[in-house]
Amino acid sequence: MANIINKYNPQTFFHPGETLAEKLQEMCMGPKEFAVRTGKPEKTVFAILKGKSSITADMAVQFENVLKIPAHFWLNMQRNYDEFVARKERLELLNQSTQWARNFPIADMQKKGWLPVRTTIEEKTAELLAFFSLSSHTGWEDYYCKQQLKVAFRISLSHTKECHAVSAWLRKGDLQAAELNAQPYIEKKFKDSLPVIKKIMAKHPKDLFKQLQTICFDAGVKVVHTSCIKKAPINGSTRWLNDTPLIQLTGRYNRYDIFWVTFFHEAGHILLHGKKEIFMEDVDYSDKDLQKEKEADEFAIKWTLSKDEEKEILQRKVIKVGEVVEFSKKFNTHPAIIIGRLQHEKVIPFTFGKQFIEPVEFE
Repeated sequence: MANIINKYNPQTFFHPGETLAEKLQEMCMGPKEFAVRTGKPEKTVFAILKGKSSITADMAVQFENVLKIPAHFWLNMQRNYDEFVARKERLELLNQSTQWARNFPIADMQKKGWLPVRTTIEEKTAELLAFFSLSSHTGWEDYYCKQQLKVAFRISLSHTKECHAVSAWLRKGDLQAAELNAQPYIEKKFKDSLPVIKKIMAKHPKDLFKQLQTICFDAGVKVVHTSCIKKAPINGSTRWLNDTPLIQLTGRYNRYDIFWVTFFHEAGHILLHGKKEIFMEDVDYSDKDLQKEKEADEFAIKWTLSKDEEKEILQRKVIKVGEVVEFSKKFNTHPAIIIGRLQHEKVIPFTFGKQFIEPVEFE
């Protein structure tokens, strides 16, 4: 990201009216005479001399014959002055946004490479605004809290705990998705890809995330991994960017079973609930639809380890490690899925089968 604060900018540019006043004094010409000679209203000339009006291209051309100074001289002076004023106002706006910036886990965002490392809070604020592609903190509030662009961001984070960190995590997903090319979304193709994805889940290849991304891309679904940041304890999210669905995953807890349950949960949102909402897991927000979350949960159960399959396993009074492996082969799932489910249901202790709870490699 460009750091405009660190670019060299002269401390002061004077309004061209000051230079004009000096030139008229040198020529022993008063403002009234200058107004007559240039054909400009007297009040306009006085306004320029007082720095209250700008020199336009038309004026600069009219000034040439009288002052013997090229028009571009005055236009450059005016442009430099206007930019100086704008940057001064920008700095004041940054100062007003610094308190807003302090709400973000900036140090963690810098550590993860989301933001360049900066020293002063003003520099950090400028980088944070650039990260969001916003001019001021009020723009962030309008977008993420007041839903001024509801067509693009369909939920309000105003009542969400740690809304600043959550918005940063979502924004990072947007930036990651923008770098990826996917085919146009075809619902049938995505549905048909789920059995193939389940086989990947069962086999746990080293490049499983790359394979998952490729299969989903081919069906028009973008899948990105965005690591958790402080104050944003999210497992995953689903939303539509224009006509392209995006699944954003964190790999939180670094558990194989949680990763896949989250993926199929998000896939359920895409196939069951359409384009009109944003879904975030493990985060409470005002627009959260608990019924739709339940439906996505059921969808994930169906594709990872169905209720009937779980029931068959639970018919065993004592579950042994070897039986977990056998059941995983029978149901085309991974032992970690079975272990995770049974731990969640408190059927087995968390020490049982921990050798199967493997991490997911994203790189």
